[in-house]
Amino acid sequence: MKFLQQYPKEVRGFLVASLVNSAGGSLMWPLTTMYVFDELGRSMQDAGLVILLQSVGGIAGQLFGGALYHRIGVKRLIVGSLALNALGLFSLPFINGFWPFLLPMMLFIGFCNSVSLPAIQAFIGFRFADRRGELFNVIYVANNIGIALGTAMSGFLAEISYHLSFVANGLTSVGFAIFFLTYLTRLDGSGEREEEGHHPKVKTPLPAGPGAWALLGNIRIYLFMGFGSLFMWFGMSVWNTGVSPHIISEGMPKTAFSYLWTLNGILIFAAQPLTTLIKRWFARTETMQMTISAVFYAAAYMVIVVMNNYPGFVLAMVLATLGEMLISPAIPAFIADRAGNAAPFYIGVAGGMGSAGRVFGPFAMGTLYDGGGLTPVAWLAVGTAVMSFLSFIIHARLSKGRPVHESISA
Repeated sequence: MKFLQQYPKEVRGFLVASLVNSAGGSLMWPLTTMYVFDELGRSMQDAGLVILLQSVGGIAGQLFGGALYHRIGVKRLIVGSLALNALGLFSLPFINGFWPFLLPMMLFIGFCNSVSLPAIQAFIGFRFADRRGELFNVIYVANNIGIALGTAMSGFLAEISYHLSFVANGLTSVGFAIFFLTYLTRLDGSGEREEEGHHPKVKTPLPAGPGAWALLGNIRIYLFMGFGSLFMWFGMSVWNTGVSPHIISEGMPKTAFSYLWTLNGILIFAAQPLTTLIKRWFARTETMQMTISAVFYAAAYMVIVVMNNYPGFVLAMVLATLGEMLISPAIPAFIADRAGNAAPFYIGVAGGMGSAGRVFGPFAMGTLYDGGGLTPVAWLAVGTAVMSFLSFIIHARLSKGRPVHESISA
């Protein structure tokens, strides 16, 4: 962990807090379907409805979180949403599966969990403007380490109690809220003031600036990047609604699917030198990183089309993970660098559009799988990757020229 020594103490603290929070979040979400189906004894259709409500809440949360950043202030937005998320999680054991209360509470939890996401990303971009691209990547790695740890623990906690997983998730959310409250209060006390383009950037809310409709009219900052993200997440559904049932239908052990995601977590940490070389040689800008990521995704899904076997799935996961490692830090870094004070709004919009792909992808691919198995699902994933590639190409062409925040304020 020597590489962490190059960062200020506050960055190291943020990385640890972010890792713990992501670990807590991953305690719950893999178990939601199991909780509804196993613990509550309801149908898979009901389990799908719960996931749908969480996703819809997540879309709304990202949009609201981005829009409210400058209106209510970063401290109240981040700390408040994390505290409300914890409150929702703590309520689940008391609801005890009572369906009329569980559904709206899952919608509420999905909403509150996502409100803080664009705010935190925008805060990082503002606070550490001179190293934002690098830090987005480091935090992305830390979050995925947390996810790997949390997913590993979730099964053990579920053996004891599903409610214990919910409470543990709530405790990590409270811990993250306390971290931000202490951290941002300390910055307030030092008299540091938010100014676009350099750090620090936290103390008081900035003027709201142009309204939402005016910001949405500036399509070159978000629209085709959002479409690219939407198609990308749509295609990612091939793993859960294509590869997963195929592995089961072929008589492979269920752990074979888990090993694919274990490989994903290992690569996100171990393959950092490779993605660094890719960025240095082929993808120096964020727009190129998005575009090349779509190429990796398309190659991964073509491998699934050609090789309907486990070695093919392993190779496809390697390629898809490289694509994920390129795009995940690139989107918030591009927006923070180009959108000025409007960055929180655009991060929320782009995140909301991407989340829409997660909502519709499983239904479309599940329907295709029921009708024809893995092959048509994989072809659809290839098609969405191509659409993602074209969207990112258009985005790259539109984003050339003067910084977007200049045209916003013009």
